[in-house]
Amino acid sequence: MADLKSKFLQVYSVLKSELLEDPAFEFTNDSRQWVERMMDYNVPGGKLNRGLSVIDSYQLLQEGRELTEDEIFLASALGWCIEWLQAFFLVLDDIMDGSHTRRGQPCWFRLPKVGMIAVNDGVVLRNHIPRILRKHFREKPYYVDLLDLFNEVVEFQTASGQMIDLITTIQGEKDLSKYSLSIHRRIVQYKTAYYSFYLSVACALLMSGEELENHIDVKNLLIEMGIYFQVQDDYLDCYGNPETIGKIGTDIEDFKCSWLVVKALELSNEEQKKILYENYGKADPENVAKVKALYKELDIEGAFADYESKSYEKLTSGIEGHPSKAVQAVLKSFLGKIYKRKK
Repeated sequence: MADLKSKFLQVYSVLKSELLEDPAFEFTNDSRQWVERMMDYNVPGGKLNRGLSVIDSYQLLQEGRELTEDEIFLASALGWCIEWLQAFFLVLDDIMDGSHTRRGQPCWFRLPKVGMIAVNDGVVLRNHIPRILRKHFREKPYYVDLLDLFNEVVEFQTASGQMIDLITTIQGEKDLSKYSLSIHRRIVQYKTAYYSFYLSVACALLMSGEELENHIDVKNLLIEMGIYFQVQDDYLDCYGNPETIGKIGTDIEDFKCSWLVVKALELSNEEQKKILYENYGKADPENVAKVKALYKELDIEGAFADYESKSYEKLTSGIEGHPSKAVQAVLKSFLGKIYKRKK
């Protein structure tokens, strides 16, 4: 895996050099330096799970056959397209949320001289993806399917999920009665699950010559996994160690439609609901402390543990029911990476 990761990082360097020499744009020295610094700051700094999962999944679909250098390069390039997409989402997400830190360092837009230029930087990052696909996949029979996958399915669905999230939490219209498990599920399904889980496997399936419409069951299992992953994320925002997860959770202050608050609303009596309505979405540490105290009273940690074990059982039985051992291996590998994670 360490060897694979170092190969993966080498491919980043190749793609970055190509983008900085892209003939479609006449760079000045200043603009080239800006884009290079912006890419280095935002693209390769995360855990790289989404990108590496393309190579993992493709390898498992080949059922033990050793990959050629060309296959490793192409799977890595697709993996980096997902990391680029993630960087684009995060740069803009941090501005919309007014976040301070990301991956243990200041958000890009918080840096001196960056500010709102970060909006355009996000758009630049998004536009790097078709440049990479065009250069390396244009002659492949699945090129159009790849473009479709990145453009329509994933970007449109993710942006639409983000929209539901944002309009549910409009400032000055804080209304907890809008929050429910079904709204939470819809936000998560579109905002996170498609691009974080389905996309990596879909890329690997296309590279393997598969038709995506023949794998709707795989898609559904990955969406369920993505929802479970986001519920974990909501849990870690409140109960995770900031040093481990690389950021300070602010879901309570930000009035987020988090699984924790939705579950708390479901379990609360009228008196407890009143505490939530009065304190949720306020930045004052006293208000935050009251919400956390109520979570403790309602045993939200216990509710999460129960949810986690039931999700794991349901996902495992769904995976084991799949006819292809290679696809089972891909799905088990995904589940193994996220089950009981701490960051």
